[in-house]
Amino acid sequence: MKDTIIKTTYLLLFFTLPFMAFATDGDGCKEEEEVCEEQGVELPKVFLIGEYSEEFERASEDYGKSLMDACGQDMRMAYIKWMTFLYDIEDYAADLNVDIMGLKMWVKVFWNEEGGIDHIGYYLKPRSKNFDADELKAFFMSFISGYTFPVKADEKFSHYGTTSFPIMQGPGIQHKGKDTE
Repeated sequence: MKDTIIKTTYLLLFFTLPFMAFATDGDGCKEEEEVCEEQGVELPKVFLIGEYSEEFERASEDYGKSLMDACGQDMRMAYIKWMTFLYDIEDYAADLNVDIMGLKMWVKVFWNEEGGIDHIGYYLKPRSKNFDADELKAFFMSFISGYTFPVKADEKFSHYGTTSFPIMQGPGIQHKGKDTE
Protein backbone atom coordinates (compact mmCIF):
# COMPACT_ATOMS: atom_id res chain seq x y z
CA MET A 1 0.00 0.00 0.00
CA LYS A 2 2.81 2.40 0.94
CA ASP A 3 4.59 1.71 -2.38
CA THR A 4 1.37 2.48 -4.28
CA ILE A 5 1.02 5.83 -2.50
CA ILE A 6 4.65 6.70 -3.22
CA LYS A 7 4.33 5.75 -6.90
CA THR A 8 1.10 7.75 -7.20
CA THR A 9 2.78 10.77 -5.62
CA TYR A 10 5.69 10.57 -8.08
CA LEU A 11 3.33 10.22 -11.05
CA LEU A 12 1.27 13.20 -9.93
CA LEU A 13 4.40 15.27 -9.46
CA PHE A 14 5.80 14.16 -12.81
CA PHE A 15 2.64 15.08 -14.69
CA THR A 16 1.71 18.27 -12.82
CA LEU A 17 5.12 19.91 -12.28
CA PRO A 18 5.55 20.98 -15.92
CA PHE A 19 2.14 22.68 -15.88
CA MET A 20 2.89 24.56 -12.66
CA ALA A 21 5.36 26.68 -14.61
CA PHE A 22 2.47 28.11 -16.64
CA ALA A 23 0.33 29.20 -13.68
CA THR A 24 -0.68 32.82 -14.22
CA ASP A 25 -3.61 34.97 -13.20
CA GLY A 26 -5.05 35.10 -16.72
CA ASP A 27 -3.29 38.19 -18.04
CA GLY A 28 0.08 36.50 -18.42
CA CYS A 29 1.50 37.77 -15.15
CA LYS A 30 2.37 35.63 -12.20
CA GLU A 31 -0.04 36.38 -9.36
CA GLU A 32 2.61 37.06 -6.73
CA GLU A 33 4.65 39.21 -9.10
CA GLU A 34 1.99 41.24 -10.93
CA VAL A 35 4.78 42.35 -13.23
CA CYS A 36 5.01 41.15 -16.81
CA GLU A 37 8.06 40.48 -18.94
CA GLU A 38 7.60 43.68 -20.88
CA GLN A 39 7.87 45.54 -17.57
CA GLY A 40 11.39 44.22 -17.06
CA VAL A 41 11.12 41.09 -14.89
CA GLU A 42 14.54 39.58 -14.43
CA LEU A 43 15.48 36.18 -13.13
CA PRO A 44 16.21 36.52 -9.39
CA LYS A 45 19.55 35.42 -7.99
CA VAL A 46 17.79 32.56 -6.16
CA PHE A 47 14.46 31.19 -7.35
CA LEU A 48 12.21 28.16 -7.26
CA ILE A 49 12.26 26.19 -10.51
CA GLY A 50 8.80 26.52 -12.01
CA GLU A 51 8.56 30.22 -11.21
CA TYR A 52 9.90 32.72 -13.72
CA SER A 53 9.63 30.08 -16.45
CA GLU A 54 10.21 32.45 -19.37
CA GLU A 55 13.17 34.10 -17.66
CA PHE A 56 14.53 30.66 -16.75
CA GLU A 57 14.34 29.55 -20.39
CA ARG A 58 16.08 32.72 -21.56
CA ALA A 59 18.83 32.29 -18.97
CA SER A 60 19.25 28.65 -20.00
CA GLU A 61 19.87 29.86 -23.55
CA ASP A 62 22.15 32.71 -22.45
CA TYR A 63 24.17 30.31 -20.27
CA GLY A 64 24.09 27.64 -22.98
CA LYS A 65 27.58 26.36 -22.39
CA SER A 66 27.60 23.39 -20.02
CA LEU A 67 29.86 22.69 -17.06
CA MET A 68 31.39 19.92 -19.15
CA ASP A 69 32.14 22.46 -21.92
CA ALA A 70 33.70 24.79 -19.35
CA CYS A 71 35.87 21.87 -18.18
CA GLY A 72 37.16 21.19 -21.69
CA GLN A 73 34.92 18.13 -22.20
CA ASP A 74 36.73 16.40 -19.32
CA MET A 75 33.97 14.44 -17.58
CA ARG A 76 36.10 13.54 -14.58
CA MET A 77 37.08 17.17 -14.01
CA ALA A 78 33.44 18.33 -14.38
CA TYR A 79 32.33 15.69 -11.87
CA ILE A 80 35.04 16.65 -9.37
CA LYS A 81 34.24 20.37 -9.71
CA TRP A 82 30.49 19.74 -9.27
CA MET A 83 30.98 17.53 -6.23
CA THR A 84 33.42 20.00 -4.69
CA PHE A 85 30.81 22.72 -5.24
CA LEU A 86 28.21 20.63 -3.39
CA TYR A 87 30.68 20.02 -0.54
CA ASP A 88 31.29 23.76 -0.39
CA ILE A 89 27.55 24.32 0.08
CA GLU A 90 27.48 21.66 2.80
CA ASP A 91 30.51 23.13 4.56
CA TYR A 92 29.10 26.66 4.34
CA ALA A 93 25.86 25.47 5.94
CA ALA A 94 27.82 23.78 8.75
CA ASP A 95 29.82 26.99 9.33
CA LEU A 96 26.54 28.91 9.71
CA ASN A 97 24.89 26.17 11.81
CA VAL A 98 22.23 25.72 9.12
CA ASP A 99 21.05 22.11 9.08
CA ILE A 100 20.65 21.10 5.43
CA MET A 101 21.07 17.38 6.10
CA GLY A 102 18.12 15.58 4.54
CA LEU A 103 17.63 18.31 1.93
CA LYS A 104 17.07 16.74 -1.51
CA MET A 105 16.60 18.86 -4.59
CA TRP A 106 16.98 19.47 -8.26
CA VAL A 107 19.22 22.46 -8.86
CA LYS A 108 20.40 24.54 -11.80
CA VAL A 109 23.36 26.84 -11.31
CA PHE A 110 24.24 29.68 -13.71
CA TRP A 111 27.88 30.84 -13.59
CA ASN A 112 29.48 33.86 -15.23
CA GLU A 113 32.81 33.61 -17.08
CA GLU A 114 34.79 34.29 -13.90
CA GLY A 115 33.09 31.51 -11.91
CA GLY A 116 30.75 33.80 -9.97
CA ILE A 117 27.24 32.49 -9.47
CA ASP A 118 24.65 34.67 -11.17
CA HIS A 119 21.59 32.49 -10.38
CA ILE A 120 20.59 29.33 -8.55
CA GLY A 121 17.27 27.67 -9.27
CA TYR A 122 16.08 24.78 -7.13
CA TYR A 123 13.08 22.55 -6.52
CA LEU A 124 12.79 20.30 -3.48
CA LYS A 125 12.21 16.62 -4.12
CA PRO A 126 9.13 14.94 -2.62
CA ARG A 127 11.12 13.10 0.06
CA SER A 128 13.22 16.10 1.01
CA LYS A 129 13.43 17.44 4.49
CA ASN A 130 11.00 20.32 4.93
CA PHE A 131 12.82 23.60 4.73
CA ASP A 132 11.43 27.11 5.02
CA ALA A 133 11.56 28.65 1.53
CA ASP A 134 12.62 32.08 2.79
CA GLU A 135 15.41 30.58 4.90
CA LEU A 136 16.67 28.47 2.00
CA LYS A 137 16.60 31.48 -0.30
CA ALA A 138 18.50 33.58 2.26
CA PHE A 139 21.03 30.78 2.73
CA PHE A 140 21.71 30.54 -1.01
CA MET A 141 21.86 34.34 -1.36
CA SER A 142 24.47 34.46 1.37
CA PHE A 143 26.41 31.56 -0.15
CA ILE A 144 26.58 33.00 -3.68
CA SER A 145 27.52 36.48 -2.49
CA GLY A 146 31.00 35.33 -1.48
CA TYR A 147 31.56 32.19 -3.54
CA THR A 148 33.58 31.79 -6.71
CA PHE A 149 33.51 28.49 -8.56
CA PRO A 150 37.02 27.24 -9.44
CA VAL A 151 36.27 27.14 -13.17
CA LYS A 152 36.69 30.06 -15.53
CA ALA A 153 35.40 29.96 -19.09
CA ASP A 154 35.22 32.14 -22.18
CA GLU A 155 31.39 32.13 -21.94
CA LYS A 156 28.74 31.95 -19.24
CA PHE A 157 27.85 28.37 -18.39
CA SER A 158 25.38 26.36 -16.34
CA HIS A 159 24.71 22.93 -14.89
CA TYR A 160 21.47 21.16 -14.01
CA GLY A 161 21.70 18.35 -11.51
CA THR A 162 20.30 16.72 -8.44
CA THR A 163 21.69 16.57 -4.95
CA SER A 164 20.99 15.22 -1.51
CA PHE A 165 22.71 16.29 1.67
CA PRO A 166 24.87 14.93 3.19
CA ILE A 167 27.07 14.45 0.14
CA MET A 168 28.62 11.01 -0.13
CA GLN A 169 32.41 11.07 -0.37
CA GLY A 170 33.65 10.27 -3.85
CA PRO A 171 37.07 9.58 -5.36
CA GLY A 172 39.22 12.54 -6.31
CA ILE A 173 37.10 15.12 -4.50
CA GLN A 174 38.69 17.94 -2.52
CA HIS A 175 36.81 18.18 0.76
CA LYS A 176 38.05 20.08 3.79
CA GLY A 177 41.51 20.20 2.24
CA LYS A 178 41.88 16.43 1.81
CA ASP A 179 42.13 14.69 -1.54
CA THR A 180 40.26 11.38 -1.42
CA GLU A 181 42.14 9.63 -4.23
